[in-house]
Amino acid sequence: MKYTFICYPKCSTCKKAQKWLDERGVAYELRDIKLDNPSREELADWYKRSGLELKRFFNTSGVLYKELKLKERLPEMTQEEQLCLLATDGMLVKRPILVGEDTVLVGFKEKEWGRSS
Repeated sequence: MKYTFICYPKCSTCKKAQKWLDERGVAYELRDIKLDNPSREELADWYKRSGLELKRFFNTSGVLYKELKLKERLPEMTQEEQLCLLATDGMLVKRPILVGEDTVLVGFKEKEWGRSS
């Protein structure tokens, strides 16, 4: 199975995840989230398939998240508004994301990734 590995190349967690994939011989296509931001439709699909809360798709430790005061604003936003906001800038999106045929993993947790890849 081939995966799409969505990451920000300068992110240390993304580098760790990429190394983990490489060491296990997992085939993937790399996608730089800053250069190729996920669309609203992709995000909606991944959200639905992941089974996670939409909030988990936000990079809560990111500068932009804090500048936009999203901690306070997100609870008042609709799901549609949140998806549209995420689609505006890859730096708002939690990374890395590993997308496969029947897998969507957000953030790198070795245990979770080991069960799915």
